[in-house]
Amino acid sequence: MVSPLTPLADGQYARLLTVRVGLRRFLRWSGEQAATVGLTSAQHQLLLAIRGHPDSRGPSVGELADYLCTRHHSAVQLIDRTERLGLITRTRAEGADRRVVRLTLTRAGQEKLTLLSTTHLEELRQLASLISPLVDPVAAPQQAP
Repeated sequence: MVSPLTPLADGQYARLLTVRVGLRRFLRWSGEQAATVGLTSAQHQLLLAIRGHPDSRGPSVGELADYLCTRHHSAVQLIDRTERLGLITRTRAEGADRRVVRLTLTRAGQEKLTLLSTTHLEELRQLASLISPLVDPVAAPQQAP
């Protein structure tokens, strides 16, 4: 592990730049792809967070806020807008704590997410080829002394 005070080699800075540029381009591209199916980037991320959640009942609003790195009330506003589009549904938990609301995708939400996910995986494979040499010293191109 490199200490925060250890200077990096020129090639490491170049690889960091390449990765940062690749990430920014991926995020811009992802937003453009979401727009082609009538979604914002945040709505796309919301659909993915719901579908990727391990509990089949769907995530709670609090869990979604964590996934999206946002505050609870901001997540609720995004959920409201996305629900009005018919892409997600809310279900109040049964049992002891009826305050918990779980979210699931509608068929329309599933279809939009499926449209986006296949192309996103391919783009991420390309991005991984930029990241691998940076984090895996074995994969990094060797520099002349």
